[in-house]
Amino acid sequence: MASASPSQASLLLQKQLKDLCKKPVDGFSAGLVDESNLFEWSVTIIGPPETLYDGGFFNAIMSFPQNYPNSPPTVKFTSEIWHPNVYSDGKVCISILHPPGDDPNGYELASERWSPVHTVESIMLSIISMLSSPNDESPANVEAAKEWRDNRDEFKKKVSRCVRRSQEMM
Repeated sequence: MASASPSQASLLLQKQLKDLCKKPVDGFSAGLVDESNLFEWSVTIIGPPETLYDGGFFNAIMSFPQNYPNSPPTVKFTSEIWHPNVYSDGKVCISILHPPGDDPNGYELASERWSPVHTVESIMLSIISMLSSPNDESPANVEAAKEWRDNRDEFKKKVSRCVRRSQEMM
């Protein structure tokens, strides 16, 4: 695999940002945290309709490595969120954000992990999908996964609280 230079990464990120500004995608908005740094984006995910997260506005930081797109960005919610696939510190745990290649733990196929064909849009759409359909098989937040499985009412209460707080922050 050819290595991407920081300037290639910058050009690609610039193009993806420009494309999203020209043609916004339903469900999220994205922009730079600081105009001088293309490698750190501020994103807001709108809770998907007809899900527990409906009506919420969840902020996150997407940080890109210098060798993007060969390596995945990290996505970390800065808004409080209760979800089986989000660590307690806000970091999102989904297959496409895991480094390319075979999973050392054997849970994921290489085809499910990061690939340079992914874009900011495909990542954000995957996160929106994650909000709609939590994966409690390999959770980042074991407590949230356990509640999702065994005590759905308590899970719903915690998510509702997060949605309310996200609305108050707007």
